[in-house]
Amino acid sequence: MNFLNKLEKKYRKYAIPNLMYYIVMLYGAGLVIQLFAPMAYWRFLSLDIGALMHGQIWRLVTFIIYPPTMGTFVFDSVFFGIISLFLYYSLGVTLERVWGAFRFNVFFLMGMVGEILAALVSYFVFHQNLYVTTGFLNFSLFLAFAICFPDVQFYLFMVIPVKAKWMAIAESAVYVYSFLVGSASTRCEIVAFFSQCDPVFPDDQELQPDQSKEIHRKKQFKQQTKIRMPGQPRNINVRYVAEQRQMARNLEFRYCSEMCGKPGILPGSFIYA
Repeated sequence: MNFLNKLEKKYRKYAIPNLMYYIVMLYGAGLVIQLFAPMAYWRFLSLDIGALMHGQIWRLVTFIIYPPTMGTFVFDSVFFGIISLFLYYSLGVTLERVWGAFRFNVFFLMGMVGEILAALVSYFVFHQNLYVTTGFLNFSLFLAFAICFPDVQFYLFMVIPVKAKWMAIAESAVYVYSFLVGSASTRCEIVAFFSQCDPVFPDDQELQPDQSKEIHRKKQFKQQTKIRMPGQPRNINVRYVAEQRQMARNLEFRYCSEMCGKPGILPGSFIYA
């Protein structure tokens, strides 16, 4: 993690801000291709290692346009595809605001590299041509969001409220089962997926001093500006109140008739000492 912090300090200016906006635009293009020419993606754009060895190097990048769609009919694909685009855009933007643009760029890039490595290992070691898509890459976004915000609620089937942590645990259990019963190529992809998440998450101890002060200042500001409901007890400093009362007892008020009429003093003014 110290190595990642050094990279962030040195190459932060090269990070792509609002990266998820461009990724969602690619997903949108992939959704259009999926609707009008479903086989075009698999023939020309997917991560086919055999075709990659014949010089089609653009597949190293174009495979990420595969959209996160569900459903077998056109209406289902369009409906759930648009909802998925909004969902993953929200998840990505939130993670970028929490981690910063550089760390989020590294996270997404590691996911792409992991998918490519899984496909290469499957092709050269196990002699299986693994057509990877963005499924694990998209779930890594959701898993990272669930780790950062475990109590956020999502509405399953738009009706059932489920917290993010339970959805992430259930999905992770499915992938663990797939790892146990799946093929060697599937295991390579799952290992690449889980190895992506750990190096990017920042710990509280790794925050810079200025960031720690900023977080402490925000907490104090929220406590000071917290709205007190009627009937809610106040936070009273007993010692401060006692000191103020003691000072009030020691005050002496006197009426000086000789100072009346002098500049700055009105007739009949009270002078306390």
